[in-house]
Amino acid sequence: MKVAHFHFGKEGGAERFFVHLVNSFHERGLEQVSVIRPNRLWRNEIADASKIIESNFRNLSADRILLPLKVKQLANDWAPNALFAWMPRACRLMPNYKKCIRIARLGDYPIHLKYFKNIDVLVCNTPGIVEHVRNLGWTRGVEMISNFTYAAPATPVSRADVDTPEDAFVVSTMGRFVARKGFDVLIKAMSLNPNIYLWIAGDGEEADNLKNLARSLGVTDRIRFLGWKANPNNYVAASNVFAAASSHEPLGNIVLEAWAQNVPVVSTLSEGPKWFMSHEEDGLMVEIGDADGFANAFERLRTEQGLGSKLSQGSKKTLEEKFSKRVITDAYIDLFKRQP
Repeated sequence: MKVAHFHFGKEGGAERFFVHLVNSFHERGLEQVSVIRPNRLWRNEIADASKIIESNFRNLSADRILLPLKVKQLANDWAPNALFAWMPRACRLMPNYKKCIRIARLGDYPIHLKYFKNIDVLVCNTPGIVEHVRNLGWTRGVEMISNFTYAAPATPVSRADVDTPEDAFVVSTMGRFVARKGFDVLIKAMSLNPNIYLWIAGDGEEADNLKNLARSLGVTDRIRFLGWKANPNNYVAASNVFAAASSHEPLGNIVLEAWAQNVPVVSTLSEGPKWFMSHEEDGLMVEIGDADGFANAFERLRTEQGLGSKLSQGSKKTLEEKFSKRVITDAYIDLFKRQP
């Protein structure tokens, strides 16, 4: 079976799932070609699983004209079983090729349907996105296939390597430094709870604002800005709790990854986590933007004996029931077998 992927994302949860799925397909014997942006930090993680074609596919570039021609020629010569676009931008590269199924995977709520003219089936990773695209007027195929995460336990980093006391209560988090990820809320929670350290893995345009906020609140000595990490789960595994503070999170891959490391999670009631998490059963949930709620949840996990273990046991059950690697990989492979 042959699959060609088009993916122009940067670094984040969606990209980590792309890496996981490409490697899972490789384990199942699929041949793959992936068209991605140049210089992605995760490129080498798929190098053994897929042939890689690098292109920016920007409006003001020669590739904006040449790459669609190359992709159509690839389809004609290689005869894939599926053409697989990741997110709306990549759908603009989808050729008018009708000899295999053409799929677009959506990890967020699209604003319109105009990029999907050459798509046969939309794959949505939450029920909310399925409902949304139907409400926009989508009448062709739609499937709800969620994510799985890399479930192998990571080796925890040494607290000393992160300049953190061995006995500190550590909250970890990760993602792109953009406003909707809510890292400012977690920094404010730090000022309300003097008993915790915060590790933030990631970077982005809000970096200076976040560091200035930490300085203004006097919590710089308890925050570690880690930068982008190839293996952020090594840091998650070394923490006491993981925090997901997003104001908008269609699914919440980072929650699944923390659960896979047996680390309890505190999350906002954003779209994805609200769908699959249960408060007090497999995690603690707080209102969006609620720094006090996060501070109180962290203190509960620090002081209430057995709470963290209870939540970790519940999250393991949720992972097994809803986010199995085998079940999700099978669902995609079954989809690839369909005729357009």
